[in-house]
Amino acid sequence: MKTSREYKQSLKEMRPNIYKFGELIKDVTTHPATRRTVEGHAQIFDAAQKDEYKDILTAKSSLTGKQVTRYLSILSSAEDMIANVRMKRLMFNLTGTCTGGRCAGFNAINAMWTATYDMDKDLGAEYHQRIKAWLKDAQERDITISGALTDPKGDRSKPPSQQKDPDMNLHIVEEKEDGIVVRGAKVMICGVAAANEIFIMPGTGYKEADKDYAVSFVVPRDIENLTIVETRRPSDTREQEEGFDIPVDIGGITQAYLLFEDMFIPKERVFMCGEFAYSLKAVMNFIAPYRAAIGGCVAGQGDIMIGAAALISRANGLSEKVFRDKITQMIINNETTFGMGVAASALGRKHPSGVWIPNQLLSNVNKVHVARLPYDTKRITQDIAGGIGETGCLPSCKDINDPKYGDLLKKYLSANCSGETRAKIARLIEWLTIGAGVPGCMHGGGSPDGAKMMINAKTDIDHYIELAKRLADIKEDIQVEPRKK
Repeated sequence: MKTSREYKQSLKEMRPNIYKFGELIKDVTTHPATRRTVEGHAQIFDAAQKDEYKDILTAKSSLTGKQVTRYLSILSSAEDMIANVRMKRLMFNLTGTCTGGRCAGFNAINAMWTATYDMDKDLGAEYHQRIKAWLKDAQERDITISGALTDPKGDRSKPPSQQKDPDMNLHIVEEKEDGIVVRGAKVMICGVAAANEIFIMPGTGYKEADKDYAVSFVVPRDIENLTIVETRRPSDTREQEEGFDIPVDIGGITQAYLLFEDMFIPKERVFMCGEFAYSLKAVMNFIAPYRAAIGGCVAGQGDIMIGAAALISRANGLSEKVFRDKITQMIINNETTFGMGVAASALGRKHPSGVWIPNQLLSNVNKVHVARLPYDTKRITQDIAGGIGETGCLPSCKDINDPKYGDLLKKYLSANCSGETRAKIARLIEWLTIGAGVPGCMHGGGSPDGAKMMINAKTDIDHYIELAKRLADIKEDIQVEPRKK
């Protein structure tokens, strides 16, 4: 497996095609807008070399029998999926934020492993052999894969084929003997700047009229006719300030728009091409592990928020025991999402392709918790910190170190520790709660409303009614007439 230095070198060698503020980013490993996310992902390579993390971050390849990064493995058991949840918590512990340039791609690999298996079995296609060959090569190169599902969509009341502009959803514009040509976009995609390749998934389930939108493939991040625009802005000034902000080699998060302009993909990298009937299952098999594992993500950052809250309490001269009830609630929030992820993993099922799919109901319940509980943890962290943790309430690092008045600022920032130390803790809390450290809790892996729709679809209310009727010894069939519109 690669070292972090080899990983960063692989990114340096790629063709620049990422823009921000109208500027072409020539080196993602050094540019202020992208270097933090690269450093965060680089920590995965370093951690995988350590004995204490190997069982979490590596797995035996089902294709070669070699030890590979877990992010390029097939989830084949409940134990594998639980290790995935633990891995996500660990990475947030190490970086403080999201390393989405690997986890979404990981889920895409496993989701399309199931879809290609089903298509080959039912249709006599050759997609599964293609994905096997590609994954074996990806493991040998130990590359980083980001995943992309979300389309711009346009008018949400209309399917893709009825949009005024057909490019509002990524679609096939031409099929050739040796590949396909696609046009459109994928938007709000995490960690692309840190990736070597991008795994494209269908954005939703489609009907026959929309079959051109049922497409899946994988491409190098620097492929011709792909333009990438970085969108994340809250941390830009602090990325350039550094100082009391999170050290640049810890981690960061990026989001991007991917603009596909008549891009050609060779057929050996195409894993779905118009097979609309298999698109919805592919998406469902993506979101199940994603929504289970994100419970580990937010718990991992919650662990740091607990530590930061206790630390600022001591810095202010108060024992963290003063805030026992609040910190206890933070712990409950963390372990709720983590435990739900483990439960969804343990109660899953194995697909005929060999992929372990977490329990869909519990995964979606977890997603609803993830859209609420981490924000409660952030609120409590801010509550314990006092005003110094809020944005705009702390002087900049440059001012604190100014030769004219910096010593006075440090004097008035001091409490039960030096002013510099207290400023560092406050900056960490700001970063974790309202800054660049905030992961996509609300909409990462889909919206909570979408998860609630899945919960309703996976819940058999009639079964619960029969349980109640049996205990109450009720034989009468009680129905309600549908209301006329």
